[in-house]
Amino acid sequence: MMIRRTPPRRGSTLVESALVYPVLFLVLFAIVSLGVGVFRKQQVTHIAREAARWASVHGADYARASKNTAADEDAVYTNAILPQAGTLQASKLTYSVTWPDGSKKPVRDVNTGTYVVAKGSRVTVTVNYLWDVVPFFGPMTLTSTSTATINF
Repeated sequence: MMIRRTPPRRGSTLVESALVYPVLFLVLFAIVSLGVGVFRKQQVTHIAREAARWASVHGADYARASKNTAADEDAVYTNAILPQAGTLQASKLTYSVTWPDGSKKPVRDVNTGTYVVAKGSRVTVTVNYLWDVVPFFGPMTLTSTSTATINF
């Protein structure tokens, strides 16, 4: 009985690896990039939510009770957005705070010179972050808007 032996196929593992590994690494890279993107979006959403909450509790009643001025756009950025930014680059972070009348600042009381925001009105905070994704995808803007009722 004769057994036919085929010679070993030298280098076949190397060729198969050269075909499969680039695809595998591309898929893994896409999964990691997507995970980082979801994390960044969650950060931006959290910042918008916290900024709206902070602005809502620093309205006219807060100003009267604490003898401080009510929150304006700069105060929201300094006290609520920037501390929450964490690993986000502040230079790529933009924001907008809109008060009940659609302006960028609350109404200034003529008598006291302080900003006044009526209790029960709503403040809207929009936070944008320009996320530089890997060069393959280009930059992407992550946006989140949060609205809160002024309750103090």
